[in-house]
Amino acid sequence: MNYLKYTQYVYLLFSGFFVYDGISKLNSGESPWISFGIAAVSLFMFFFRRNFAKKFENRNKNT
Repeated sequence: MNYLKYTQYVYLLFSGFFVYDGISKLNSGESPWISFGIAAVSLFMFFFRRNFAKKFENRNKNT
């Protein structure tokens, strides 16, 4: 389960990619809202997974 510490950072990579994609769509005149929405969801998932991982780690230390 050691890989779970690193998978949360994949969400940050996705968020950065979709922000870049949204900005490029905004500059080209296309609708960027889906890209920004996906970026927001992936950023939320990063913080959610990080919080969950800390709770999981603290639970293992206490038992």
